[in-house]
Amino acid sequence: MKLIRLSLLALCSIAGAAHAAPDPAPFPDQPALREIAAAVSPDELRSTITHLVAFGTRHTASDTASPTRGIGAARRWVQSRFTALSRDCGGCLQVATPSQTFTGPRLPQPTEVMDIVAVQRGTTEPQRVIVITGHLDSRVSDVMDATSDAPGANDDASGVAALMEAARVLSKYKFRATIVYAALSGEEQGLYGGKVLVDHAKVEGWQVQADLNNDIVGNSRGQDGVHDNGTVRVFSEGTKAVETPAQAGKRRYNGGEVDSPSRNIARFMASLSERYLTNLRVQMVYRTDRYGRGGDQVPFLDAGIPAVRVTEAHEDYTRQHQDLRTEGGIAYGDTIDGVDFAYLAQVTRLNAVTLAAMANAPMPPKGVSIGGAVTPDTTVKWQAQPGVAGYRVWWRETTAPQWQRSRFVAGDATQLVLKNVVIDDWFFGVSAVSADGYESPVVFPGDPGSF
Repeated sequence: MKLIRLSLLALCSIAGAAHAAPDPAPFPDQPALREIAAAVSPDELRSTITHLVAFGTRHTASDTASPTRGIGAARRWVQSRFTALSRDCGGCLQVATPSQTFTGPRLPQPTEVMDIVAVQRGTTEPQRVIVITGHLDSRVSDVMDATSDAPGANDDASGVAALMEAARVLSKYKFRATIVYAALSGEEQGLYGGKVLVDHAKVEGWQVQADLNNDIVGNSRGQDGVHDNGTVRVFSEGTKAVETPAQAGKRRYNGGEVDSPSRNIARFMASLSERYLTNLRVQMVYRTDRYGRGGDQVPFLDAGIPAVRVTEAHEDYTRQHQDLRTEGGIAYGDTIDGVDFAYLAQVTRLNAVTLAAMANAPMPPKGVSIGGAVTPDTTVKWQAQPGVAGYRVWWRETTAPQWQRSRFVAGDATQLVLKNVVIDDWFFGVSAVSADGYESPVVFPGDPGSF
């Protein structure tokens, strides 16, 4: 991989405060990320969705014993594919099947909800984990109907195909942090699969940095008549679900409503798309999910774990949660002919590149803070961490959606004085940079932005 050459002598640090000489450019090109994007195959995605649709229904309460139909057969097939991928990479994937039994409004009988999880251990930071999720279960118009055909080609075989293809491609590489590929169940019945995985992460002692939840990511033709194969939406929460009243009071006064770690992950993804993908724009949406709806990223957020939802730009609601039928000349139902595999490949590339970049970069900085009231200068501080070649301090206008300006400091410096940058007029953040130029998502100061 291409290395960024960091000259410690070219930068100075005085009494712990770094006053920068000319900065190395942010984001040096990473050929490995281009290779990863190029390796994603629309044919592999089609094969996966074809297999999943063939199970008839994957309703969470459907048959678990049949070898050919129902959620049980689908889970076993996904597990077998992860096992085969692990053989291909010399055992680099550890496959697990965490489960819990739930009852609820949409599961009146006690039902086992099982996730199929493949873990690719990091080389130097195995407990730091980046997760990609999609849900295996499907449904028709009646959420309680566990027997009718529910192909679920786009909702959400597309998300499962994306994470499985990411596993196929990324398992050929090594990363400093761990990547987890998780096909979840129980989403349509109450987001149970996300809870199962969050609880499993706690038992395993994972330090989950992010969850990329892919749900409905394969259709480029919306019910609104728009054909858009060049945009994908990334939803991200604005303020943390676990924010305390005291933290909320400080945030309301000083800012941070648009700088949760989840939102800075969305910015990270948008930046990667611009640099490594052709004809795919990330549309950042300042919401946890679509209006009045939800997904498996929510249990992660409820546990204080940064997470985003990735979803196609224009949805076709005649193909979501519908019985298979034709009415008024409209064919209803989530069938495979509604999937645009070239578009799904683009969304998969975005996920794969994001996972690789995040897993190769250092952990986002901790202890980020700012000071500078009633002075013309702003001082940005953070905690030093091992395995970091330097830090980049970012700032932007308070109404700007993306980070605009930056300055780099090398080595173990823990603060930077920005001369004549008035604290009142800007938002600030810090990212950590590895020796080979991979950069973490930006961390906004204080509780609103901490990972």
